[in-house]
Parts: sequence; C-alpha cells; structure tokens
Amino acid sequence: MRSRVSLLTHGARRGIITGPRFTSIVQGLPSIVPFVAPEEIERSRGRKFAVRLGANELTFGPSPRAIEAMAAAAADVWMYGDPKSQQLRAALAVHHGVATSNIVVGEGVDGLLAYTAHLLVGPGDALVTTHGTYPTLNYFVAGRGGSLHTVPYGSDDRQDLDALLAKAWEVDAKVVYVVNPDNPSGTWHPAERIEAMIESLPPGCVALIDEAYHELGSDFDANARVAVDDLRVLRLRTFSKGYGLAGCRIGYALGSSEIMSAFDKIRNHFGVSRISQAGALAALSDQQYLQQVRTRVCEARSELEAIARAHNMTPLPSATNFVTMDCGRDGLFARLVLAELLELDIFARMPGAAPLDRCIRVSCSSASDLAIFQQALPRALDKAQARWEK
Repeated sequence: MRSRVSLLTHGARRGIITGPRFTSIVQGLPSIVPFVAPEEIERSRGRKFAVRLGANELTFGPSPRAIEAMAAAAADVWMYGDPKSQQLRAALAVHHGVATSNIVVGEGVDGLLAYTAHLLVGPGDALVTTHGTYPTLNYFVAGRGGSLHTVPYGSDDRQDLDALLAKAWEVDAKVVYVVNPDNPSGTWHPAERIEAMIESLPPGCVALIDEAYHELGSDFDANARVAVDDLRVLRLRTFSKGYGLAGCRIGYALGSSEIMSAFDKIRNHFGVSRISQAGALAALSDQQYLQQVRTRVCEARSELEAIARAHNMTPLPSATNFVTMDCGRDGLFARLVLAELLELDIFARMPGAAPLDRCIRVSCSSASDLAIFQQALPRALDKAQARWEK
C-alpha cells in the first residue's frame, strides 16, 4: 500500500487539486461579517475617529481594581486559565445567591450564544426572534442549519413579547430569543413581563434572555436574586458593558444545573484567559465603582436625549449605555446622517432593519466626547437634508 505522502505526491503530479470538504450547511451560507469593526473603518479611511460612539463600549473604562488585577495576572500568563473559572463562578454564585453549578463562564455573550445554538439548535429546528434585534445569534443558528423565524418590533419600538409567543407556538420553536434591555433600540420590558412570557411558552421551548445591559437598566437591583430552577429559562450576562471589560471577552450564563452541565459537553474549556478571569473577578468585587458608572451613564443618557431633542430628533427610551435617536424620516436619511458624521470623524452606528433604521444610535461617553458630537450633529443633519432632498 502506498504511503499517504506518496499518494499525495502522485495526485499532485497528475494535476489533481483537492481542498477542504465544507459541510453542506456552510457551503450554502454567505460570507458576512455582522459588524464592521471601527478599527477596520479607520484603516479604510486612513485616519482615526475623533470620538468612538458606535460600539456600545463603556468609554468610562473598568474599575481601577480590575486594571490592577489584570496587570498582576499578566506575570502568570504563561499558564492557561482555569477551565472552570472556579473563583469567578464562586463569586458570581454569592453575588446572585445561587450555586456555582448554576453558572457557566464563557467568551462574552457572543461566545455563549454560539454554545447555546450548539446545544439547542439542529437542522430544521425553529428559533424565534425579533427582526432587527441583536443579530449575532442569527449567524450561529444558520451555521447549525436551524430555521430562523422573526416578528417585527411593536409600535412602541419594544420587542413584541406577545408576537414572539404566538410565533413560537405556530412554529413549535425550541428557543425564543429576547434581548432585554434591547440592542439596538435601548428599550426594555420589566421583569414581570418577561416572567409572564416565560409562563406562556410552548412545551419544550427555552426562553433565551440576553441581559448584556442588565447592570445599566432602570430597574437594576444589585442584590436581586435570580431564579435558576426553571428549565425553561437561560439568562446571559456579560462584563463587557456595565463593567467595562469588552476587550476581555468574558461573560456568563445563569440557569439550571441541568442546562449548565450540558455546556461542558461542547464549550471551549480554555477559552477564557487568566487575565480576563482576574479582571472580571476584581470588577465584580467593586460594586461601588459600578454604581458610579451607572450614575455617569444616566447623566450621559440625559445629555444625549437633550441633544437629540434640540435638533428635532426623538430619543427612544433607553436602559442601556446608548441612546437611539429617531431622525424623523426614513432609513435613507438616517444613513446619510451617519455618513456625514463619519466625514466629521464621529463613529456612530444605526439599527440595520426597519422600522428602527430611521434612527441613529450613539453611545454614552464623557462630557468632552458628547460636546464633539453635539457640535458635529447639526452640520451632519444639514448636509444629510440637502442630499436627501435631491
């Protein structure tokens, strides 16, 4: 029998070129990047932004304790991170009043969404979501061969929980995905509305509640306990937003021990670095700093709302670290506004789907950053208006 090397050589000599045999699902997918990074935009423009207000990052930065902890952990970065994130999980368990078996740590909400799709979605399985809400899960569902079903936002620019439920019953959904508070609208539903939705789920359906902005919400309670004994619910949270550790890529899931143990079957056990674990642990311990952040975010939201109203734009209600501003026209006009802001070195973003594509979305930031935005906005609106009328 010929050796593998000789067979490969023989094939090459005959002009046979082989490549990877992608799965049929992957072969049928478009190659799309859901979000173009600000760094990529800067490279294409050949210059830096004056202010970075488009990625929903906490521009105020993380707790000084977290920075110190990560700097100290750097000396031990030659070691892998604890695959169980035991110290962090133990601290989170105390924080939430649950057991460590009710928590899984992963590579931010996006990483946990990928794992959840792996756990719950197979070829043909139905998932229900809102058209235009945070889209990353959609790509993971497509990658698993799942069937994505969407409903529109409600007339109040909130996710329509009744419509989501109706669609879930109609298609026998395995998962209903709710982002609360929502991205990109900033709107939210109170806890009792979410709980009522959970009680009305069809059999065998899981409510996947993405709570990335939980710490910044108007009804946030640092001492609130999370019920984790319900097999119908999986909650995702992150250190990227309120805790300011977006670059660390670390978040966690809260749920029943039965669901959490299933993650161990498929997750990347060494996906979260020692530095990220140290930073998250220190950030969690500094709740006083989190309260300071909440105050600063609230002040910045109020300032952004005032700026919007001063220019005849309508700010949507927000429980996040951004304000979504209704430009009062259509998606074309909002895109023109965004393009003009970009020309003025302002990085902002906008919802990608109607009806929210009539808006632009601006992150909370320092007074100096918002002053730059405030100065640029009327120029951008005027230029966009002139182009829109042509």
